[in-house]
Amino acid sequence: MKKEKNDKKEEKKVNEKIKKEEKIEKTEKKEKKEKVKTSNPEQKYGKIKFAVTVLAIILVLGAIAYVVNTIIEKQNFTAQNPIATMEIENYGTVKIELYPDYAPETVSNFIKLANNGFYDGLTFHRTIPNFMIQGGDPNGDGTGNATLKDLGLDSDEDYTIKGEFIANGYNDNTLKHERGVISMARGDYSSYSSTLATEGYNSGSCQFFITTTDQSSNLDGLYAGFGKVIEGMEIIDNISNVEVETRDTQTDTDSTLTQDKPIDPPVITSIRVDTFGIDYGTPETREPFDLNSWYMSQMYGY
Repeated sequence: MKKEKNDKKEEKKVNEKIKKEEKIEKTEKKEKKEKVKTSNPEQKYGKIKFAVTVLAIILVLGAIAYVVNTIIEKQNFTAQNPIATMEIENYGTVKIELYPDYAPETVSNFIKLANNGFYDGLTFHRTIPNFMIQGGDPNGDGTGNATLKDLGLDSDEDYTIKGEFIANGYNDNTLKHERGVISMARGDYSSYSSTLATEGYNSGSCQFFITTTDQSSNLDGLYAGFGKVIEGMEIIDNISNVEVETRDTQTDTDSTLTQDKPIDPPVITSIRVDTFGIDYGTPETREPFDLNSWYMSQMYGY
């Protein structure tokens, strides 16, 4: 009997020990679980931080690569010069490459006028074989200027631009007046007074001429060449040889006839310039010199 009691007592102790161990095990598991739960946010934050760091490095490297590539592209980029397409009624199409590196203001002026439709319907009013053809005058006789409105500005006033050539203190234009060169026409007031040379240099507005010979070196440095014919030079030759009212070599008693003016002036249907996406801006303009006012002031002092 006593043995039974001892066995039961011993069994109870064992059971209590087992329960105690199970309780300890459960407590440890719970603590471990809580520890895992506590550590997870830190692990998650660490992973996010790592991912953000990697992404930032990738973005920085991408930005550096873009900047380097842009610099290389700019170094290798050569801008396409503007190309003017001139349609001439009954004659055909002439294409002219413009040279902004030589005469930026002159090129800007020509582009603005052409693409605003200024030249549409105007004529070549002066033609000389083995020399040049001249056109772009709204009056059709060599006396006209364009207005600021023709440039897209809000004014009907006439204007002129600075002559971009060596005689006028502009040394960047070294373009020679060889065959096919387009150049800016201008006035010459030096016969009235040597002090008016600069006024003549800066009197160009809209009229232009195209040379038909390589023997025009006398124009170099005195007129603003700003491009060259690249297609249709034979058309320019044909126009230079049209019949005119009178020439220097002809004697004519009719004073109404105009020297070197074609009897049937060739008509410019249109001129449009492809700038290949580059904006050449608006030229800097000047108020035209008034020769009549100057003459009156010299004659009568006012």
